[in-house]
Amino acid sequence: MSDIGVSHRWAVVNGHNLFLREAGPSEAPVLLLPHGYPCSSFQFRRLMPALADRWRTVAFDWPGFGYSDTPDPAEFGYDFDAYAGVLADVADALRLERYVLWLHDYGSQIGLRHAIANPDRIAALIIQNGDIYADVLGPKYAAIKAWWADKSAENHRMLEEAVSEDGFRHEFVGEVSDAVAARVPPDLWKLHWPLMDTPTRRAISIGLMEKLEQNLEWFPRYQSYLRERQPPTLIVWGPQDGYMPEPSARAYLRDLPDAEVHLLAEAGHWLLETHFEQALPLVRDFLSRTLP
Repeated sequence: MSDIGVSHRWAVVNGHNLFLREAGPSEAPVLLLPHGYPCSSFQFRRLMPALADRWRTVAFDWPGFGYSDTPDPAEFGYDFDAYAGVLADVADALRLERYVLWLHDYGSQIGLRHAIANPDRIAALIIQNGDIYADVLGPKYAAIKAWWADKSAENHRMLEEAVSEDGFRHEFVGEVSDAVAARVPPDLWKLHWPLMDTPTRRAISIGLMEKLEQNLEWFPRYQSYLRERQPPTLIVWGPQDGYMPEPSARAYLRDLPDAEVHLLAEAGHWLLETHFEQALPLVRDFLSRTLP
């Protein structure tokens, strides 16, 4: 692959049929892009060609998301450990030995589990709204915390209602101003919800919310990894985020005092949709220094 366009394909990786997007020269330094919820590799569709003149970018859809297959839950765990295994499998299959890892949403926790298991592979981190500090979780965690405290049918119903077209729409535009929301294409929920609207995929999404409680036990491990390894880190953050407000970004400085932090004032959780022109120069500058 030598041009800057994005290529799209399916590949069987350790028994899972995954949808992959790749851009940039095959021998160039690599940026690996695991996606967040409730999206897919689609979220990186603008970033990848914008970097492909100098870097190889790789994104894919998790099992049970986007265009990837949905393995039988009896055969695949659909938890953070299972997804971290898929991330390692993709890196192995593509022979990626060292790379910058993008951390966003669920991808941040999955990616950090991968980094803990494979520290020598991680050249640097780019963090976009990924939470690993329990004391600064935003107010939008209220429904999930209610379920953690009282696993009643009523509290579970709030999780179920979030896995809907309206719930997806709110994830993408529910916390930013109307002017910023107008920059978010409806494709993000209009395209993704039909892909997710199956009994198995809805159950997977709800199950991941349930498993966030277990994931809290990993937060100190994520923090310890950062503190001990001190990977070069760029933090590009949209503070208009009910799950991960500004304090969630600044918390990383506890363990990464040399991290570069950029808060894009009006941006929210999906800043690559709304503030791409501001984020791209920051990413390119960081990569030029860490992956020359």
